[in-house]
Amino acid sequence: MRLEKSEISLVGARESNQDRIACLIDPQGAFVVVCDGMGGHQAGEQAAEIAGRALCDRYGAVERPLMDPLGFLHLALGAAHAQVVQFGADQPVEIRPRATSAVLLVQDGAAYWAHVGDSRIYHIRDGAVLTRTRDHSHVELLLREGLIGREQMQGHPMRNFVESCLGGEALLPEMTLSGRNALRSGDLLLVCTDGLWGTLTDEQIAKSLSAPEQRLSDALYLLARRAVEAGGSTADNTSAVVLRCLD
Repeated sequence: MRLEKSEISLVGARESNQDRIACLIDPQGAFVVVCDGMGGHQAGEQAAEIAGRALCDRYGAVERPLMDPLGFLHLALGAAHAQVVQFGADQPVEIRPRATSAVLLVQDGAAYWAHVGDSRIYHIRDGAVLTRTRDHSHVELLLREGLIGREQMQGHPMRNFVESCLGGEALLPEMTLSGRNALRSGDLLLVCTDGLWGTLTDEQIAKSLSAPEQRLSDALYLLARRAVEAGGSTADNTSAVVLRCLD
């Protein structure tokens, strides 16, 4: 499967960029990593760096194509978590470095993914979101329980309260893994931090990236700038990698 890729990382209104992204493409497929250092904790930037490097190193060390893609993703996130925990082990647990992460693997005409926290993966087809990950967050829990509506999520006071992450306590965090997602020509796979989706709707994201008159890189740049501008003086770091399936 041939893939077109584009990636971006904007600092937004923050003093530094605590996001880390990577996209590794070879004849066997692609591996995409997005990590977001968590605000309110020390050394979020280093946590994201350590997690991203651990995930990429794990992918580089295995024979491809992978026989057990989901097993690999589970073990890779576990290894990244352990390294972030070790990095902050000498600090009080409540302020230890932490990061969220979303990881995507493409091989043999299919996509597999896993995530921890509120970094997201979108599978977009024909200008609409076919499926996306569900955040490990308090607001997502309230939505699933029917206590709030989708329109209430963006302005909710606990919108940024993440319930699972890499780092902190040594216990393996909650992570969610997909099944096998068959791909078609024209499908888009977006992996991003909350800086991108936090100020935009799923519909805006899907339509913007699917605009037929724009190159993929241009569409992603305009979408990221739109997210930053919508965030105004509180705009978060905004990072994303998008893949388009060409055949």
